[in-house]
Amino acid sequence: MIPFQILGGEAQVVQIKLKPQEFVIIRPGAMCFMSGSVEMVNIFMPENEVGMWHWLFGKTITSVVIRNTGSSDGFVGIAAPSLARILPIDLAMFGGEILCQPDAFLCSINDVNVNVAVDPRARNVMGSAEGFLRQKLTGQGLAFIIAGGSVVQKKLDVGEVLTVDVSCIAAVNSTVSVQIKYNGPLRRAVFGGDNMVTATLTGPGIVFIQSLPFQRFSQRIARAVTSPNMRENPKFFVQIAIFFILA
Repeated sequence: MIPFQILGGEAQVVQIKLKPQEFVIIRPGAMCFMSGSVEMVNIFMPENEVGMWHWLFGKTITSVVIRNTGSSDGFVGIAAPSLARILPIDLAMFGGEILCQPDAFLCSINDVNVNVAVDPRARNVMGSAEGFLRQKLTGQGLAFIIAGGSVVQKKLDVGEVLTVDVSCIAAVNSTVSVQIKYNGPLRRAVFGGDNMVTATLTGPGIVFIQSLPFQRFSQRIARAVTSPNMRENPKFFVQIAIFFILA
């Protein structure tokens, strides 16, 4: 097992120690710092094939390999891309497979493959790509994933049921059954109704729940920025009308 240390509180960094010729695979843009003997190469890895679905929805289809090419020990610091916590996942302890939220993968050590699991059932398809596009991590290595806010780990017994907001699911065992439920008209869920879409999880298995999904966090910021007060911007509705006329 390669030594690692998770640093920080809300926006964490994982520091991984690398012996000569050891390497880690990270998502593009996640490298924060590294020692002088460590080199970084951005490549396309066929075993981490994500397919056209991932590319069409704006997800990255490359990986970065960081290798210690020197003769002495080195290190690399890998940062979460947002206000998120880093969770180490030993896939050997999860039966060699775990399902995660899109873009949850941060980095991996040894035998870890990253793929996209698309749920073909129509009732599980939502207006957002995150509703049916999930990352599937397989192998026997150590993976690091990210989750927003505080993270709660729940272990479900056989037949135990847990209801969770869809956006708050960070990762689940592949043994957990997931059923999507719309709490109201489907059109309201498609256009972003809060807590309109929940997931019913049935054990056995483990689920990681995040209190502040990045999607929810970014929506709050977007609403604050793009919803000006009419007293501050009386031309706002005029601008909207001109936009639709010109469109």
